[in-house]
Amino acid sequence: MVIHLYGSHPFYLGLETNRKSHGVLLLNSNAMDIVLQPTPAITYRAIGGVLDFYIFLGPSPEDVIAQYMEIIGKPFMPPYWALGFHLCKYNYGSLNVTRDVWQKNRDAGIPFDVQWNDLDYMSKGNDFTYDTEAFAGLPDFVKTVHEAGMHYVILIDPGVSAAENPGEYPPFDLGLEMNVFVKNSTDKPFVGKVWNRVSTVWPDFTHPNASAYWKDLMSDFHRKVNYDGAWIDMNEPSNFLSGSMYGECSPEDLPYKPQSIAEDGLKHKTLCMDSKHFAGLHFDVHNLYAISEAVATHAALMEIRGKRPLTISRGSSPGMGHYAGHWSGDVFSQWHDLRASIPQLLSFSLFGVPLMGSDICGFIGDTTPELCKRWMQLGAFYPFSRNHNSDTSKPQDPVSLGPIVVEASKRALRMRYRLLPYYYTLFWRAHTDATTVARPLFFEFPNDKRVYNIDTQFMIGEHVMITAILEEGANTTNAFYPGPNPWYDLNTGKQLALNSWKTISDAETVAVKGGAILALQDPPAKGPVNTGNTRSLPIQLLLVPDAAGVARGELYWDDGDSLNSYEEEKYSHLIFKLRENELSSFIQWWGYGVPAIDTITVLGQNLIETVTVNNASTSFTYDKPTKVLKINVNINLDKLFAVKWTNKVMQKI
Repeated sequence: MVIHLYGSHPFYLGLETNRKSHGVLLLNSNAMDIVLQPTPAITYRAIGGVLDFYIFLGPSPEDVIAQYMEIIGKPFMPPYWALGFHLCKYNYGSLNVTRDVWQKNRDAGIPFDVQWNDLDYMSKGNDFTYDTEAFAGLPDFVKTVHEAGMHYVILIDPGVSAAENPGEYPPFDLGLEMNVFVKNSTDKPFVGKVWNRVSTVWPDFTHPNASAYWKDLMSDFHRKVNYDGAWIDMNEPSNFLSGSMYGECSPEDLPYKPQSIAEDGLKHKTLCMDSKHFAGLHFDVHNLYAISEAVATHAALMEIRGKRPLTISRGSSPGMGHYAGHWSGDVFSQWHDLRASIPQLLSFSLFGVPLMGSDICGFIGDTTPELCKRWMQLGAFYPFSRNHNSDTSKPQDPVSLGPIVVEASKRALRMRYRLLPYYYTLFWRAHTDATTVARPLFFEFPNDKRVYNIDTQFMIGEHVMITAILEEGANTTNAFYPGPNPWYDLNTGKQLALNSWKTISDAETVAVKGGAILALQDPPAKGPVNTGNTRSLPIQLLLVPDAAGVARGELYWDDGDSLNSYEEEKYSHLIFKLRENELSSFIQWWGYGVPAIDTITVLGQNLIETVTVNNASTSFTYDKPTKVLKINVNINLDKLFAVKWTNKVMQKI
């Protein structure tokens, strides 16, 4: 499978007729075609480079991906705040507008963790500057964001302005001094054009000096604007020209021309193929540009902040997930792109990039309140959840689109924040064990052919399924709930279905499968909601027995931001098990405080007679129509506990 627009991932996952899976990676950085044939057969047509094939034998789909990530690198562990909701727009135009959007969405109760700025915060489109007129006071605004328990991310393009006067723009002067720019065929800096007003040069991130150069620039700007994360855009690398601003590229003598190549060749909207990197010609390393920038950015953020870095990259290739997350780029504000965002998300999960999402409500064109409502209801559950759109589109933050979008966004995002302990534990598992976060249904049900073609629903981990309304004008959608265990609505706790299709409303789009124990955390009922003011609140346990009355779950917990928390054992890991109406806890490691449990909810229960917590009787409530048992408790998790209940025996008349 190859993503042509921004990156290349020459990897496929196959599900065979015997329900076993395998995978194949061609670790090659050159341009290529991959042709699928109905035999079934697959043909790789690469124009050069090394032909390193890796074959992964599974046998399960999850096994294949774990084996693949052992080769390319396991995903990085994101900071907890990065799993909150993010908000951005290309060309807010000023700090005043940025601040106004930030404040209004907080005041409206939109759960919200990270404010971003796109290119327009820069002076003249130049990296490591900010517009001191339109964005006057930016450092103070970032301080205000931090005081509110939130975070701030800036865009950084790889292209550096090449037309400033000597001594006026350190990124260019220092780059010349350290000899880090990509060279043309005559060993001069290669010059093209991106957002800079006149001309652009590109750092060669394969050069031995490039990491120090990039860290120095990021560090210097961090002293001015105390940003928390980096958004590395345009790093295919993108060029508004096809080749050099000065002179022609050398003719591209290709042994084979891939079908997707434009008329002007491989240099289309990028660098000449004969331009020189330390690691080789651009012809051979084009597809490695983004990951080499991500490596430098990830390392710089770790050193500058002394905390876990957040880097989101547009370009990607195998191994990107070890250093950065990804967003799917310039999607359209159309219903087609809403639907396409799910297979895009699942593809990148297979590629080892779990922190991924699309621009919620679309990037290009004007969204509508209906489309944005549906996209917020879906995008609230992307692992990387950000609303962002273009400079030519009308504002689409929830408040700008009115009460219908605001209310839908609040409901969906409050559910996301409630699930964040579960998401965070899944990211830890991905980081340590090379598992997936978002996954196709066939990962959990490889023996059920009915799920193979479903790309309108997806799993978060093994227990939670997300379904969305994806059609204009629709108020319901059909969802499939594979067996053999029942599925429940996470909102109400009522049983939805068992091994069948069901028509559901937008209030029933988050389902949990029998066999799960989820650690949840309700966000504050009033006022602004972010991870900073949610993480200290009590934990709730949701018990969802399978057909045999058994369930299991786990919780990983640390401070959410420190480097190497797991490696230095500054974390806690708890396992919960349910069997025969008894919930037990097991402490695998205790190295960081976890909030106490205040509620235990059990789904699918018959009438309840007694409940005990550590052998002491306790009060409870039971809702007969939904069969939900709720137990209010105050349990500290640093000690083992047991909760038991008995069901009333129905007497025959």
